[in-house]
Amino acid sequence: MVTRLILVAGNIGAGKTSLTERLGQRLGWRTAFESVSDNPYLSDFYADMRQWSFHLQVFFLGHRAEQHLELAHDPQSTIADRSIYEDAYIFARALHHLGNLSERDYLAYRCLFGLVTASLPSPDLLIYLNASVPVLMNRIQQRGRAMESGITADYLSLLESFYDDWMDSFDICPVLTIRSDDLDFVHKKNHLDIVVRRIQDKLSGKEELIFPEDG
Repeated sequence: MVTRLILVAGNIGAGKTSLTERLGQRLGWRTAFESVSDNPYLSDFYADMRQWSFHLQVFFLGHRAEQHLELAHDPQSTIADRSIYEDAYIFARALHHLGNLSERDYLAYRCLFGLVTASLPSPDLLIYLNASVPVLMNRIQQRGRAMESGITADYLSLLESFYDDWMDSFDICPVLTIRSDDLDFVHKKNHLDIVVRRIQDKLSGKEELIFPEDG
């Protein structure tokens, strides 16, 4: 039996967790999610980002590398909410850009990131969920998470620009881009059906179609 390692990437509020959960249920894949409750640096980071950014990023790097290896060697197909690659190309870059991660620490982190990821097995597919900033802001406000209360449209736009840069150069595995503005795979079975079909087509090597431009 062929097993797959699938990663779901995208901006905050794009729908990664919801899609990961539902694809796991539908296809019988093992699911994996971000480490939040057991993260020893998160509360310190939110209290003083400049002091704790480097520590937080190193923790995430170790956690995600361990998770990536575990999923890659699992006897069943697996799908993960967020990728190890986003830590460096999106979030560490944003911390550096905003002055919360020094040039010295950023370069040290990127060096370590490169060494770690060079030895990781390549995923079989990266699903990139893309949505407009107003839609992302509305979803973030609706779910009302305390740690997301300070997220602004400007910050999401910055992340979006970094995602664009990353996608332009990403070549580790095939990418399936899904526009999720009008996609409701939580409540509409036919929307999830479309996503599942796109994934199966992509894994079998068929031409990529970007939902929902083909109707």
